[in-house]
Amino acid sequence: MDIHPYLDRLLIKAYEQRASDLHLVVGVPPAFRITGEIVLADADALSEEDSQAMADSLLNELQRRKLDHDWELCISVRHPVAGRIRVTFYRRNGVTEISARFCGDRIASREELMLPARIDDFARRPNGLFLVTGPTGAGKTTTLNYMIDLINRERRCKILTIEDPIEFVHPNDRAIIVQQEVLTDVRSFNRALIHALRQDPDVICVGEMRDHEAIATALTAAETGHLVLATLHAPSVGHAIERIVGIFEGNAQKQVVLQLSNCLQGIIAQELLPSLDRTRRVLAYELLLSTNAVRTVIRENQIHQLNNIMQTGARDGMVLMDNCLHDLYSKCLISYDTAVSRARNTERFRKDGE
Repeated sequence: MDIHPYLDRLLIKAYEQRASDLHLVVGVPPAFRITGEIVLADADALSEEDSQAMADSLLNELQRRKLDHDWELCISVRHPVAGRIRVTFYRRNGVTEISARFCGDRIASREELMLPARIDDFARRPNGLFLVTGPTGAGKTTTLNYMIDLINRERRCKILTIEDPIEFVHPNDRAIIVQQEVLTDVRSFNRALIHALRQDPDVICVGEMRDHEAIATALTAAETGHLVLATLHAPSVGHAIERIVGIFEGNAQKQVVLQLSNCLQGIIAQELLPSLDRTRRVLAYELLLSTNAVRTVIRENQIHQLNNIMQTGARDGMVLMDNCLHDLYSKCLISYDTAVSRARNTERFRKDGE
């Protein structure tokens, strides 16, 4: 790969400024996302020729054909200074533009990531399904990689990951880790997940459960003695369960509800918020543990009762998003405006804050 000289300089500058993302959009200067906010570089606006040339420098012939056919592509590249980068290509007005995410070169500790101590318990489970949900850029992949790293350091087992693309390469420690990348090693999440069950894994990590086939296979794997870790695009714990169940219909839905209630171990729904001093981002989350009450609510499709169960289950380690936000605000980690803007029950949060 013969990277474009200007792109090379931009990647190094982004790394030095600890940016999480670099955006190359025609008509505006290169843009860095730093502590959650977009900062424009002190440079000329990018031309169509600039954007296309930088994109071409990252692509091989097969990837270029794929982009020409699908008009979108996501790959991972290794930069000598910035490390591993997830690069997303897309088209706008017929021109290729780039969004690059910096993956980092080490796994941060649980304390650095501000994850709850309970997350370690889920990683140590022998089987079942654990979900990490949240919007794009909420740190879902980072949480999964932390859990994989913990398992790798503690257990003699086989871990199989299916990723699109691979963002962090795990060296084998106590575990054997097989990382497969969509469109590099496997054709799709679904086919890879089905085939994964024949490879004798103990732990299966799915970058994203995207449709009913992937969800059904993941549930079957979790039921048959595997620990399945997966991400899902859903804003809350309740929405995650509703999305899984809602994809199916009729008898298939009844089967999925039963499977989910039996094999679900827990769900963490994440958001990354600007800190009070705007120098970093802070993790806010809600955490569901699959108690008997939770399993009953799922089986009876009474998802609206989850909030009450999570509120009364605080002593077991469950956390509601609003309670987490209130705690972060009380510790002066985030501003009151930030907390209120993310609160699920805004009026109640305002009353509690008065």
